[in-house]
Amino acid sequence: MGVLEEIRVLRPLLHLLIPLCFHWMADEMTVTVLVDVTTGALCPGEKSCPEAIYLNGIQQTVVGVFKMVVLPILGQMADEYGRKSLLLVTVSASIAPFAVLALGRSRDFVYVYFVFRTISHIVSQGSVFLISAAYVADVVEASKRATAFGWITGLFSVSYVLGNLSARFLPERWIFEISVSLLIISVLYMKIFLVETVAKDEGTNKHAPCSAMVCGVLQRRWNSMKDTIAVVSTSRTLKRISFVLFFYKLGMTGISSVLMYYLKAAFGFNKNQFSEIRMMVDIGSIFSQILLLPLINPYIGERGVLSIALIASVAYGLLYGLAWAPWVPYLSASLGVVYILEKPSSYAIISKATIANDQGKAQGFLAGVRSIASLLSPLLMSPLTSLFISSEAPFNCKGFSLVVASISMVIALAFAWQLDPDNETKQANSENVPTPIDESLDAPLLGQASV
Repeated sequence: MGVLEEIRVLRPLLHLLIPLCFHWMADEMTVTVLVDVTTGALCPGEKSCPEAIYLNGIQQTVVGVFKMVVLPILGQMADEYGRKSLLLVTVSASIAPFAVLALGRSRDFVYVYFVFRTISHIVSQGSVFLISAAYVADVVEASKRATAFGWITGLFSVSYVLGNLSARFLPERWIFEISVSLLIISVLYMKIFLVETVAKDEGTNKHAPCSAMVCGVLQRRWNSMKDTIAVVSTSRTLKRISFVLFFYKLGMTGISSVLMYYLKAAFGFNKNQFSEIRMMVDIGSIFSQILLLPLINPYIGERGVLSIALIASVAYGLLYGLAWAPWVPYLSASLGVVYILEKPSSYAIISKATIANDQGKAQGFLAGVRSIASLLSPLLMSPLTSLFISSEAPFNCKGFSLVVASISMVIALAFAWQLDPDNETKQANSENVPTPIDESLDAPLLGQASV
């Protein structure tokens, strides 16, 4: 795909990509500062702070539990009430936590921050991307969605790098004020320029009694949940990709949750080595998602890209787990440039296997599958890693837990090889079943975008 062709594909996404860049950059620039702020407020004068670690652990657990339910519901609502409306809600949710720390950094303000941040993560973490994926399906034809998703995930990496650079050079006292400003700009930009692609559902009777409205909402959510299960269960591609995503996320989340502790115990790595590894992966992934993916996808397809990404992720985990020298983790980290392609390729497969009116339902359901895996993985990996980096390990292999995580990704690869989305689409067409090829009937903007 040439440069001009890529620009034509991205043109209808311009007013989505710009505010997303502001949003992700604003969120990322606070990450390195939050540790110092929370530790300084809760444990002043101390190098470590068990209370901050405890609160952070509670936050992650609560968020993980609620996301399993909230993400599918947000996906359903995006189909019913519109992509723009739900994007405005989810992006706006990130403003309050950082606004609290912009006002003050005392112990009380930090407690309030954790409460708002927990609510914000439940609403916005993961949902912004899944609703954006549904928006892409509305305005980009199926054969070019992998390129569009590659640009979105590549932009996420760009925003990550820019956020880190901003945190490094901006005065710490202004970080949260600038972050809140960027978040507000992203919301206003979406409100003014982003075009809605779904006709909003106006079926609710606003003059009905409150109890009847509540019962109506619950009934609609129940019916929508049944529709979501039907959408996934009737598609071989969606059923298989759900297993791929579950086992991949189970392994990859397990690795990321314990990696720094393992590297510190095995090789004495500190924040400088961690920063070098993360920056190397992020900068490389920008090029692989924005430049490499559009070049290889037309030849090997989304399933081929996904398989290559999963093979790289297996090698990534094994090299880390069996690392025999300090330079091996750098070699392993370089594979992140390849395994990062799992995200755009899987989103493209899901999108192509789903008609326009069900994009939010499918993306939301599978985001819920990812959340379940993310919640379960640390429950196994944390105690297993603690055992093998301790003196009580049954045998000498400090990275044994990472090898176990790699086995989970091998299972994901086995399911990925069974995917055949193009063949399923052809069979559906021969049976006159609506498929993504017929999406212009459900998404009028898709036809306009291709003109």
